[in-house]
Amino acid sequence: MLHTCCGPCTLYPLRVLREEGLEPVGFFFNPNIHPYREFRKRMGALREVAERRHLEVIWHRDYGLRNFLREVVFREEDRCEVCYYLRLRETAALARKEGYPVFSTTLLYSPFQQHELIRDIGETLARRFGLSFLYRDFREGYGEGQREAREMGIYRQPYCGCIFSEEERYDKKLRRRRRA
Repeated sequence: MLHTCCGPCTLYPLRVLREEGLEPVGFFFNPNIHPYREFRKRMGALREVAERRHLEVIWHRDYGLRNFLREVVFREEDRCEVCYYLRLRETAALARKEGYPVFSTTLLYSPFQQHELIRDIGETLARRFGLSFLYRDFREGYGEGQREAREMGIYRQPYCGCIFSEEERYDKKLRRRRRA
């Protein structure tokens, strides 16, 4: 089971996993994405990739922003950890329920994500659910995947997804402060 955050981030990991002889089933669960129009755009981009690349996807179509914000409130500086945990926990739970012994995430494709944290959370959840977490550093294919998405005309988002990353994307002072 492959947690999928969006279409462009799915292209390269999907290719690599298939080259390894695996046939992932995608799972779209992203309660962090804001605003609602962005959520719909990302779902549409993944739908297009899924159709073109013959990827089965399990869709969680509910816009879960309220629940995401309830989990993050007063922990804004740790929001990425909370976000990774929420999405990977839901993926692991579904993988276990549906009988998939392994799960992973396309979050491992982005050079902007915290890989060690994702790996730690994934491995912790794997133990909890009696599964394996498949870690792959897909970042080496970031440029290739983005180029492929552009060539396909797939929507490419300008920020990670949450309301806080959107704010940082457009506020240079906040972006600098977060990096420091």
